[in-house]
Amino acid sequence: MNDRKALDRISVNSAVMVGKPVVKGTRLTVDYILNLLAHGASVEEIVHEYAGLTAEDVRACLLFAAKTLEDTSYMPLLVEHV
Repeated sequence: MNDRKALDRISVNSAVMVGKPVVKGTRLTVDYILNLLAHGASVEEIVHEYAGLTAEDVRACLLFAAKTLEDTSYMPLLVEHV
């Protein structure tokens, strides 16, 4: 699947979830799906838990995050003193 087709699975609408990016046709936010992955859930577990969600939707969330961060400068959350 090409990037454009994958990103078409993500929707941003101010009337849905306060404008957060969501998987189209759901109220599942991209950040929620990413948090599930970050905390160890597998794609299969996520898809099993949420009816109508597909593995392609989960991969679209990852692609959306990657594209969003492409041109972002990294700012550490903590400043380490040496």
